[in-house]
Amino acid sequence: MERLKNKIRDIPDFPKEGIIFKDISPLVKDPAALRLSIYQLLHPFLGKEITVVAGMEARGFIFGSLAAWELGVGFVPLRKPGKLPYDVQSISYDLEYGSATLEAHVDAFSEGDRVLLVDDLLATGGTAKASCELVESLGATVVACAFVVELDDLKGREKLSGYDVHSLIHY
Repeated sequence: MERLKNKIRDIPDFPKEGIIFKDISPLVKDPAALRLSIYQLLHPFLGKEITVVAGMEARGFIFGSLAAWELGVGFVPLRKPGKLPYDVQSISYDLEYGSATLEAHVDAFSEGDRVLLVDDLLATGGTAKASCELVESLGATVVACAFVVELDDLKGREKLSGYDVHSLIHY
């Protein structure tokens, strides 16, 4: 994973002072690194009968849609409020520096769907946990959660106890 780690740059004091933002822009710009990241994200879940991939706005859309394409399944975007044109289910949650809400169309998942949840980063786990709850409130089962980067000191994995969690790069 060192090859991928070298493609992630640190941006100090973003989005606020004291936070070091892990910028994946160089990774997604490099086709070989992007392809490797998708392969490594999916590898543990091959054969798990995943029927749909869900990704959180916004960087989860990048990795989630590519993962869905690679698996040959559909992709469901979990969006910020006001972005979806149909009836939605919402969930609000706390972030490390505020609060947020995610939405999905009420018919985004079917009963029996087996979902792989994908995002670029696992920090405190608030977004991922809320995403799992949103998916499950719509009748699907979260098979696993996959992240490109995990910030181990923030203990987000603890909020996801009971879920299979896979991260490529640990800081």
